[in-house]
Amino acid sequence: MDYVFMMDSDSDLPFDLKEKYDIPVVYMPYALDGKEYFDDLGQTLDHRSYYERMRNGAVPVTSALNEETYMEYFEPILKEKDLLFVAFSSKMSCTIQAVYATRDRLLKKYPERKFIVVDTLSISTPVTLLALKAHELYRDGAPIEEVAEWLEKNKLRAQGWFTVDDLKYLKRGGRISPTAAAFGSMLDIKPVITEARDGTLQSVDKVRGRRRALNALVDRMVENEPDPAESMVIILHADAPEDARELKELALKKIPDLQIRIDNIGPVIGAHCGPGTLAITFLGKERKI
Repeated sequence: MDYVFMMDSDSDLPFDLKEKYDIPVVYMPYALDGKEYFDDLGQTLDHRSYYERMRNGAVPVTSALNEETYMEYFEPILKEKDLLFVAFSSKMSCTIQAVYATRDRLLKKYPERKFIVVDTLSISTPVTLLALKAHELYRDGAPIEEVAEWLEKNKLRAQGWFTVDDLKYLKRGGRISPTAAAFGSMLDIKPVITEARDGTLQSVDKVRGRRRALNALVDRMVENEPDPAESMVIILHADAPEDARELKELALKKIPDLQIRIDNIGPVIGAHCGPGTLAITFLGKERKI
């Protein structure tokens, strides 16, 4: 190919799929107990150990990459080939501004090259599912403009529906007030959160109890019509494998021919939602919210 298809690790791309399709990934940074890590899809610090440390009081801190780090990722590619970069939502971090700035610098230096950035307006595996379909076009030899156009036309079909187990992590990130977190925890309230059309996360419902939350995720999936013939469904968990398996069983009762895999929420996303978070992600109808 005369161009490279690249992603970042805030897509929570499963490591086995990265290896299978040889997809280069920008690893996003985080710090834990004063030590800096990069989210290399669970290779340096496994997901279970990470969430266990959070349960024991560790408070991870995430940060954005700067232009110089992006230069280290992008310039070796632009020296030889064009680049299509599939980025997580611009509404959830300022990181993409550094991507755009780096692109501008590199295109001045290598004016013969093409460097396209797609803002997916998603985070975590909705990005992965969108990218994997686009990567099929890439592997079939489609030109860079065609793949980028497909991503732009289909990106609002990438859906993610989440629920958290402990409201203190949303409180810590400023997404809910301390009072709401306290009363919600006392009443066992579980929010249902989705990725909205504008690329932000929005709370769309509140239910009492974990089981009702799982059923709410499945109901939202059914409403938005995942196509079993087109793409898999990915269920994500933050060290809650039994609940993830239950969520899979509930989904298959509704749509028996779904292809479902269970994967981990990575450390950068998990820093903001906490252990026990669950999500169901798929390609379906275009987002309504």
